[in-house]
Amino acid sequence: MSVLYDKVAIITGAANGIGRAIATRFAAEGARVVVSDLDVAHGEALAAAITAGGGHATYVRADVSSDTDMHLLLSRALEIYGGVHIMVNNAGIEGANVAIGEYDMAEFDRVISVNLRGVFLGMQAAVKQMATAGGGVILNMSSVAGLKGFATLAPYTASKHAVLGLTKSAALEYATKHIRINAICPGAVVTDMIHRLTHNDPAVEASYANLQPIGRMGTPDEIAAVALFLCSDASSFLTGVALPADGGIMAG
Repeated sequence: MSVLYDKVAIITGAANGIGRAIATRFAAEGARVVVSDLDVAHGEALAAAITAGGGHATYVRADVSSDTDMHLLLSRALEIYGGVHIMVNNAGIEGANVAIGEYDMAEFDRVISVNLRGVFLGMQAAVKQMATAGGGVILNMSSVAGLKGFATLAPYTASKHAVLGLTKSAALEYATKHIRINAICPGAVVTDMIHRLTHNDPAVEASYANLQPIGRMGTPDEIAAVALFLCSDASSFLTGVALPADGGIMAG
């Protein structure tokens, strides 16, 4: 039997990159997937592709920074599939790549709204439903930037540190409710975010690859494999964990 057979999983930021890989992998492992993203075209296309391949998926547009949208997202999942067993709070943005002294406050608020408020609202909506249903799994997407500092990405780094604080605190709050809450801390992964940060400059991309001691960036599929582990019964004794998937960055 597939690892996530008959589970219902919501993935935010699922239209592209890591979120897309997670949604695709979870569907392949038997999950009924709710693809959520502001990118309607790619979100609908992914849900259609999963369905065409024999899986189960539906697209729901939601702004993770909106309390109303996140509660409606959970409500739609319940309406369509009858339950929610897994919540993956993956949506995130990098923000401007500049020093604090030059950072625009509107941009700061945008990064915090998506990366921190969005995770908080996703967790809040999910735990209410899961506590009533008898349990579940929540997975938050942090970063190695949640474990160490990165110059010129201070708001992003701060938001990813804060995600780990939310993860650990909520894991303690809901451990007795059979809700496991963990986080992944990816290193540099080949996604549109990396392309934006590097401006598609091969030399800059090489420098990002060299951040990882193994000498290359990760792939979305590699992060999806870690997500599958943390959302499956194979990790049933893990909660409150911040798991680096970083090619060895945090080993040094």
